[in-house]
Amino acid sequence: MADGSYLSDWDLEQRGLIAITLLSGVLALLVLVPYIQYVLFGLVLAYVLYPLQRRLENYLRPTIAAFVMVVATLLVVLIPLVYVVTIAVRQALGVVPAIREGQFDVGTVQEVLGTEDLPVDPVSLYESNQDRIATALQQVATGALDFVGSLPGLFIGLTVTLFVLFGLLRDGERVVAWTKWVVPVDDRIVNELCAGLDDLMWASVVGNAAVAAIQAVLLGVGLLVAGVPAVIFLTVATFVLTLLPLVGAFGVWIPAAGYLVAVGRPTAGAAVAVYGLLITFSDTYLRPALIGHTDAFNSTIVVVGIFGGLIAFGAVGLFVGPVVLGGAKLTFDCFARAHSGEPAVDGHLEGTVGAESEKRAVADANNGGPDE
Repeated sequence: MADGSYLSDWDLEQRGLIAITLLSGVLALLVLVPYIQYVLFGLVLAYVLYPLQRRLENYLRPTIAAFVMVVATLLVVLIPLVYVVTIAVRQALGVVPAIREGQFDVGTVQEVLGTEDLPVDPVSLYESNQDRIATALQQVATGALDFVGSLPGLFIGLTVTLFVLFGLLRDGERVVAWTKWVVPVDDRIVNELCAGLDDLMWASVVGNAAVAAIQAVLLGVGLLVAGVPAVIFLTVATFVLTLLPLVGAFGVWIPAAGYLVAVGRPTAGAAVAVYGLLITFSDTYLRPALIGHTDAFNSTIVVVGIFGGLIAFGAVGLFVGPVVLGGAKLTFDCFARAHSGEPAVDGHLEGTVGAESEKRAVADANNGGPDE
């Protein structure tokens, strides 16, 4: 890699090349920004599916294997995902008029629990906040409806996602190797960043999402057995809330248990409460088992990254946002060590995409860059 005196020796022609490179990068960003969330979605899918791609390449050519993986992703992931979100939106919209029309019989709570010893009257409390509850639900449902309603843009975006997925599955190692080759950073620092980003991606994309999916499905099945309406909507809501530390499934099973009590089914409500507690406590074991520990991935980064990622990147920001913040911390750590003269930490990339790309990067560097 170049030392600190490299830039000072550049002549006018090289500075012109820098200007052209920067301009090209800016123009490329302008092209990517309108569909950045779909590009990132394709990146996330490629990261998750790449191990399967490698196994499939033992039997098929890389291009055919990548095509098979893309078709499988479309049929198994994307189409069912759009279908589930559509049902969830319909169920959410159905809850709003029920609340506004007073179909939720809170008065039954008085018959089950009694209100003599309660500090507040649940009926008057519900009636005074009925419009607020309905408005909040309507805002959530409207936002989701706007997402589903933009089907033409969604179709184009998912097409971009599929092409990004295909390209990364087929040429992912060469892309990583090319990135290492063009980035003017010491190889040891690049390896450290790759190892850290791999840990972050695993924690956010694989581990965190897997925990949320397991708990959401388990709670959804329990609510279905208990006869709670709008199960699909509640399951999707559980998945989103479980991604947040210290929130989790509480935000779903507590209102569901209250609903069952309110409609005169206290036994079912108690069963849902106990079942919900078991699912919530399972987080203590599932999350460490699937995610492990990453220094750059704490609860603050997760919460801020999720909410900030949602605003910046859309739905995919639930997973990418924490990785961006965690990656920024890793980068600053590497910069501080380089500035202070401390040695970089060796990246441990065995068994990951980074390991393969690192080997190819070395070979490409010896040959003057990656092959075309």
